[in-house]
Amino acid sequence: MAKQRGRQGERGASAKRPSTSKTSSRASHQSKRQPSAPARKVVFDAPAVVEEPRTFRLGAVPGATPGKWIDTWKRRMPHVTLELVPIDAETQRTSIEELDAALIRLPLVDETLHLIPLYDEVSVVVTSAESHLLVVDELDPADLVGEVLITPLDDVLGPLDIPGTVAPEFARLETTAEAIATAATGVGIVIVPMSLARLHQRKDAGHRPLRGGPISTVALAWPRERTTEDVDTFVGIVRGRTANSSR
Repeated sequence: MAKQRGRQGERGASAKRPSTSKTSSRASHQSKRQPSAPARKVVFDAPAVVEEPRTFRLGAVPGATPGKWIDTWKRRMPHVTLELVPIDAETQRTSIEELDAALIRLPLVDETLHLIPLYDEVSVVVTSAESHLLVVDELDPADLVGEVLITPLDDVLGPLDIPGTVAPEFARLETTAEAIATAATGVGIVIVPMSLARLHQRKDAGHRPLRGGPISTVALAWPRERTTEDVDTFVGIVRGRTANSSR
């Protein structure tokens, strides 16, 4: 009887004792279902490159109109200040040496410079607001016969040969502004690029295009040995390239 109770006790204890193999199998199965999380990679951002503030000095002869290019520069290059420097046409070559680039008037022949023609300007006849020359929309050289042709010392068109015009009896005037002011009194006429007529516009003067008259070309110039990244950027702007365009 005691032996039977002993066997029954052993069977009861055996029934209550968990199976080691089943537990191990269950733990192994759970381990397969729940893989350990992969190690996290730590990525360090590269430090931002901060460009030093600097200035791009752009020269411009009277009448040149770089406004739209300057606006584009300000949007594209906010960290580089563009300084617009007025220069005279007669001293434009020497002025370039102190600038990054310049808007000049051709002709200018110099192998040490890069020159990119940008646009051509037609010439106009400036005269008194009461002159009979303003009756028409466009003038022919033949319409100027007998007119006093005033050519200032800062003239940008070069020697003009207009058959039938008359030379002034007074000394050459220093500037285009003085010449136009004199023409406004009815003394004579001045022939200049359109932009200069607009620059020196007066209520007592008017102008008309001269058919077949001389053309003035505005160009971008800079020294070949000083082609910097800023110069390349400005060249791209005047040529209409976008910020993402390749050079």
